[in-house]
Amino acid sequence: MSLVLALWLSTVGNAPLWFTMLDLPESNHPGGWLGIAGLGLMVLVATVAFLSLVIWPRWRKLAGLVLLAVAAGNSYFMASYGVVIDPSMLANAVQTDAREVRDLLSWSMLPVFLLGVVLPGWWWWQQPVQQVPARALVLKQIGLAVLATLLMLVMVWLSFENLASTMRNHKSLRYMVNPFNTVYATTRLVVGQTAHASQAVQPMGEDATLLGRVIDVNRSPLIVLVVGETARAANMGLSGYARDSTPRLKQLQNRGELVYFSNVSSCGTNTQVSVPCMFSGLGREGYGKTDAQFENLLDVVQRAGLAVLWLDNQSGCKGVCDRVPHTETRELKDPELCPDGECFDEEMLRVLPDRLRQLDTVRRARGTVVVMHQMGSHGPAYYKRTPTDFKVFMPECRSNVLQDCSGQEIVNAYDNSLRYTDHFLGQTVAWLKAQKRPTALVYVSDHGESLGEKGLYLHGMPYAMAPREQTNVPMAAWFSQSMLTHLGWDRTCWLGRATQPITHDNLFSSMLTLTQVKTNLYSPQLDVFSACPSGLRQAQGAVTPWPIRVEL
Repeated sequence: MSLVLALWLSTVGNAPLWFTMLDLPESNHPGGWLGIAGLGLMVLVATVAFLSLVIWPRWRKLAGLVLLAVAAGNSYFMASYGVVIDPSMLANAVQTDAREVRDLLSWSMLPVFLLGVVLPGWWWWQQPVQQVPARALVLKQIGLAVLATLLMLVMVWLSFENLASTMRNHKSLRYMVNPFNTVYATTRLVVGQTAHASQAVQPMGEDATLLGRVIDVNRSPLIVLVVGETARAANMGLSGYARDSTPRLKQLQNRGELVYFSNVSSCGTNTQVSVPCMFSGLGREGYGKTDAQFENLLDVVQRAGLAVLWLDNQSGCKGVCDRVPHTETRELKDPELCPDGECFDEEMLRVLPDRLRQLDTVRRARGTVVVMHQMGSHGPAYYKRTPTDFKVFMPECRSNVLQDCSGQEIVNAYDNSLRYTDHFLGQTVAWLKAQKRPTALVYVSDHGESLGEKGLYLHGMPYAMAPREQTNVPMAAWFSQSMLTHLGWDRTCWLGRATQPITHDNLFSSMLTLTQVKTNLYSPQLDVFSACPSGLRQAQGAVTPWPIRVEL
C-alpha cells in the first residue's frame, strides 16, 4: 500500500513539477530527458522511504488521506498561480483570515479535489489493514526505508551531471516536490514558532528620548505611516506608468508637496515577512538571520514618550502592534464602507479621529504616530478592493480564479485597486491638511505582485528567486508646511535620495528623524532625509536629551 501511495504522489501528485520541468530549456535534449527521469525516480524512492517511516497500520488510512489532500492542494495553487510551497508561504497560510481564504476558494478546485483526493481516497480507505506482529512490522518498514534511501543516493550519483545545473538555475523546483515541500516548510515553521514562544521579546532602543520643544496637544506633530498591501511600483503613475493610476498623488507631486522614491526594494515578498522586517530595525539581512523576537520601531517611539496607534484593515499586524494601542476594522459594522464583512480602506480614516481621542493625552501632547495597514491591492480578488465609483479601467476581472480572465482584465482590476489607494492617500492628506498641527504622511507598500509575468501570479516567491515585480515597491512622503517649519526643512532637501536605490531597511532611521526620537539605533546612512537639517544627528553624541515641555 505504501508503494501504491508513493507511486501516486510522485507522479500525479507532482504534476506541476513535471510540467514545469518539461517546459525548461534544459529539457529540450536527451540529457534533459534523462535528468527528468532521474529526478522522477529520486522522488519515487524518497517518497517510499518517507512513507515507510510515517505510515503505520494504526493510522494508515487517515495519514494517506491527509497526504492526498496536501498534494492536491499544493498542486492546485502551484499550477494556478505559479507559487511554490516554502516556509514563508506556509506561514502566510497559517496567518491568513477567513476573508483571504474565501478569496482563494473557487469552483475550479472541485475537480482537482475530486480526482486528486475523493476518488483515490475512497479506494485507499476501502483497502483492508493487515495485522502484522510489531517486531516484524518495524523490521520490514525500517528495512524498506533504508533500502529506498540507498537507492535514492545511487540515483543522485547517476543523475548528478544532468540535474545539477538545472536545479542550480531553477531553485524554485526544490519547493515544488510534494509532499517534501510541506514537510520541510512545516518543520521550519514549527521550530521557529516554538523558539519564539520560549523567548522573551528583547528590548530595543532603551535609550530612546524625544528631542525638541512640544507646545500642547493641539499643536504637537502628527505623523501617519500608511503600510500599503501588494502595491508594485511598476503600475504606479508616479513611476511613469502609462496609465494615470495615481492622479491625486501626482497633483501633490506637481505642487512640490510630495516626494516619490522611485527605486525601493522590499524586505520580503509577503506580508508575514515584510511587515515585521520593515519595522524591526535589524534590516533584511539581520532579520532573516535570527529567530529571536525583538521590539520594533513602534516600541522605540512609544518608549520615547509619543502616542502610537495602529489601525488594521488587513489580516493583522504580524506582531508589530502587540504592545501599542491597535484597532482592527473587522470589528466594525459600517454599512457603507464595510459591505459583505470586508471594509474598504477609507474606514480607517473614518474611525481615526475617535481613536486618536482615546489615546493618552500626555503622550499626544508630545506627538502622535499612526500606522494604517491597508487591504490595498490584495489578490486574487482585486475587484473586491475597489468601490464602484473607482472602477476606471474596464473591463476588469471579476473572478478570484485569475486563469478565467484575460491578462488585460487582470491588470485592469489591479490598476483600479491602485486608483483607490491613490484616493485613500489623497483623502488622508486632505484630512491632515485640515489639522492645526504639524502633519506628515509616509506611504510604503509591504511587497509587490506578479500579474502573470513568466506565468507567475500573486506573490510569496522565495526572495532570492523572486521577480522584480514582487520586490520593487512604491514609497512616497508628504509634509505640511507647519511640519517643515517644525523640522526646519525646505521642500528640496530630500530630493537627492528620491531616485537612489533604497530598501525597507531605510524606514527605521527615517522615521526616527521624522519623529525626532534620539537613540543609538539611528543610522544616518539609512536615513532618506539625511540631507535635511536635523537636531537628531547633532544630538546623537549628546549626553542628555533636549528638554521637553508639555502644556495640556
